[in-house]
Amino acid sequence: TKTEDGFEQQVGTNHLGHFALTGHLVDILLATPGARVVTVSSLGHRNAQLDFDNLFYEKGGYGGSAAYFRTKLLNLLFTYELQRRFERSQAKAHSLAAHPGFSATKLATEVANRLKAALLFRLFNTLVQGPDMGALPTLRAATDPDAKGGQYYGPGGWFEERGHPVVVSSSEASHSETDANRLWELSENLTGVRYSSLNSKGSD
Repeated sequence: TKTEDGFEQQVGTNHLGHFALTGHLVDILLATPGARVVTVSSLGHRNAQLDFDNLFYEKGGYGGSAAYFRTKLLNLLFTYELQRRFERSQAKAHSLAAHPGFSATKLATEVANRLKAALLFRLFNTLVQGPDMGALPTLRAATDPDAKGGQYYGPGGWFEERGHPVVVSSSEASHSETDANRLWELSENLTGVRYSSLNSKGSD
């Protein structure tokens, strides 16, 4: 499925749309001390395979879960690169990310409904947390006065699947500045939205 602009739906919706919206708001963000951009990622970003030569699966290999995981990695690459550009521009805005853990959202419920074995279904219900708890990492990233740009929040419990929000780590791939810059340039070209107010490189 594709967006109206012809992009693979999940990449278009989960990354390019967010990139474009933030770009349209960047001047307001820069003029607002303490402004925050909080991007929602997922535990699934650790399972992502990033292939810039087949980003939209034009060469095949599409799978719904794989595409979703890829977009969640793109979310983190964008989060960290936006923070770096805020810092290089000496902006007082901040870019953070969060993930809800394993929460009883519509998406998680659909996964549970696919579980045929009763034992697996009971295990799912043991691990999952309510959507109110799942929302807390995003809320903390957006409102905690001690939160800092570049931080990633998620549940503090077992394997980050449930619990109260804490600062968590993300995959090594999510910290690749090479991939982040490539993604940024590609996103600007695809959306036509350019963050001209931000420094792309360090100041002299």
